[in-house]
Amino acid sequence: MNVLRFADVAKSGFAENRRVFIRADLNVPQADDGSITEDTRIRASVPCIQMALAAGAAVMVTSHLGRPTEGEFKPEDSLAPVAKRLGELLGREVPLIANWVDGVTVAPGQVVLLENCRLNQGEKKNDEALARKLAHLCDIYVNDAFGTAHRAEGTTYGIAQFAPIACAGPLLSAEIDAISKALTAPQRSLVAIVAGSKVSTKLTILKSLSKNVDQLIVGGGIANTFMLAAGLKIGKSLAEADLVDEAKAVIEAMKARGAEVPIPTDVVTAKTFSADAVATVKKATDVADDDLILDIGPETAAKLAAQLKQAGTIVWNGPVGVFEFAAFENGTQVIAQAIAESSAFSIAGGGDTLAAIAKYGIEDQVGYISTGGGAFLEILEGKTLPAIEILTQRSAVGL
Repeated sequence: MNVLRFADVAKSGFAENRRVFIRADLNVPQADDGSITEDTRIRASVPCIQMALAAGAAVMVTSHLGRPTEGEFKPEDSLAPVAKRLGELLGREVPLIANWVDGVTVAPGQVVLLENCRLNQGEKKNDEALARKLAHLCDIYVNDAFGTAHRAEGTTYGIAQFAPIACAGPLLSAEIDAISKALTAPQRSLVAIVAGSKVSTKLTILKSLSKNVDQLIVGGGIANTFMLAAGLKIGKSLAEADLVDEAKAVIEAMKARGAEVPIPTDVVTAKTFSADAVATVKKATDVADDDLILDIGPETAAKLAAQLKQAGTIVWNGPVGVFEFAAFENGTQVIAQAIAESSAFSIAGGGDTLAAIAKYGIEDQVGYISTGGGAFLEILEGKTLPAIEILTQRSAVGL
């Protein structure tokens, strides 16, 4: 993925005294009173803004927040709390500008935050008239919002078509580099962990990865469907019996390449889905009709951990059991620890995966933690993300 990088633009001196428009991802969770409950995305946006300010640019930043109705402002849709937090992180006031599409006043060395971009009429459908207006605001457009890269909207795609210069910010650049390292030119063996409640939501990912990975570890409800495909009984566990043939096809596709989908040899079961349910370790062949499989067993976890420690590249999306319940977290904890201890380059993404990484304190031992949920999944599916595609097209323009 060849894109022009803002780091190179800033280093060249081209950004000095020019208007830089940064599309960030500042869509943070908030409490009922509007206070920010978790500011990771705001903190992640700071390096790009500081880079632009250090280069002597006049800096405009915008983001979406929540799911507002275009053209209908409500107080809860405002980026005001974000502007306050961003100002604290930057050590300067960050004015919040409303109704900004037709013009923004900002001087070199200053930064302003432009109100929720999804309030603008035509943003989500990437209206060309809006896109041209947005492009007219700036000399340099910078996309630093990987979390929205799978959407072709006014501030993620349209503006990049028409802005004089369109480039990737440091956060987006890092995502591109990590994904390329993991999927385009991986160090072998390449192991992917894909877990979740349903095969149907991850089927295209499984099919795409089965063409490339050396080992495809499945977990959660997805593993139950694959156990059915392998002829095992799963009791009353969550599964999708109508997708057994699809699971068999993935297994066969892997086998044809000399690769494999490891099927659990032991599991942890319970009679009810609850935190205080009694956990019982069983051979995968001994699951009773009234059992719920809520985790992989210790034997399976140990085998997978040993394989992960020998891997060259690991892609992780999803915990392998109900790790929120202490009795059923061992599989995910063992997998997480194996990834942390492996010398492989690892990339992880998805909300539950990030929660597991935080729970087991291995943030510093994962090669790259993706900031984009939906965008990360679409990359795993083998899709080209619109926001990256347009930057690739525009990279030929250069400075």
